[in-house]
Amino acid sequence: MNLEIHGVGKRYRGGIWGIEDFSLDLSPGVLGLLGPNGAGKSTLMRILATVTKPTRGFVKWDGIDITKSPNHVKKALGYLPQDFGVYPNLNAGEFLSYLAAARGLGGRSARKRIDELLELVNLAGACKRPLGSLSGGMKQRVGIAQALLNDPTLLIVDEPTAGLDPEERVRFRNLLAELAGDRVVILSSHIVSDVEAAATAIAMIRKGRLLVHGAPEELLRPVAGKVWEMTIASAELSGAKERFIMSGTVRTSEGVRVRIVSDEPPARSATPLTPNLEDAYLYTLARAPAGGVQ
Repeated sequence: MNLEIHGVGKRYRGGIWGIEDFSLDLSPGVLGLLGPNGAGKSTLMRILATVTKPTRGFVKWDGIDITKSPNHVKKALGYLPQDFGVYPNLNAGEFLSYLAAARGLGGRSARKRIDELLELVNLAGACKRPLGSLSGGMKQRVGIAQALLNDPTLLIVDEPTAGLDPEERVRFRNLLAELAGDRVVILSSHIVSDVEAAATAIAMIRKGRLLVHGAPEELLRPVAGKVWEMTIASAELSGAKERFIMSGTVRTSEGVRVRIVSDEPPARSATPLTPNLEDAYLYTLARAPAGGVQ
């Protein structure tokens, strides 16, 4: 199975491009799509899910153009959009049964699948409660379950851990890792730790353009030897943020311990650190071209 994205661009009214000249070739595994708000992540995912059509370029699933033959990819697709909505008067079981029927799934196999998914997302105990009474995190878990209804071989999830507590985030990240062996999974998030924990490959996007794509270890190489730690006074923090790429701060009794990404040591007292993905992400964004898609 293969997802080919070639030269894809999406132009909105007013001549604004959501994404431009975007190309990737994906095989089974988890692709983490990282980028700031407004980078074009959701636009790309809506194109891949056939919710919207590209202005230019094409996307092929197993060699077939999804714009020309959308039903081909829809059979394989599971999709959790960022703005997932529910019917508030239905409970989780009823809602998933309704969606299963709408997708041509029915009978005992559908009921069994729904029971399995409710257990998987830790909602079996709340499956009879109206969706309108559930917390935001619980509704998000219903969204995750509906994306897995048809056991998809192409799974697209946009900000799936939004609203989940830390335990549920870990549960979902582990689930993605388990699913990745025999399907293409695309995970969009601004939470770098979620992507770092689950992704087998990462694509960073800014202002509609792909900046870099590769395995996590490949993305870490450019910042090797460029991450430092030092302690500064609280009064110096604002100025340090203006001068350096800062990926972390910790308040201590001696001052503020800061984590800085810099080609050169920021001070004589700075000590080197092992880089992480957040360091690489901030370093890549800082060195991307200032201009976006025109």
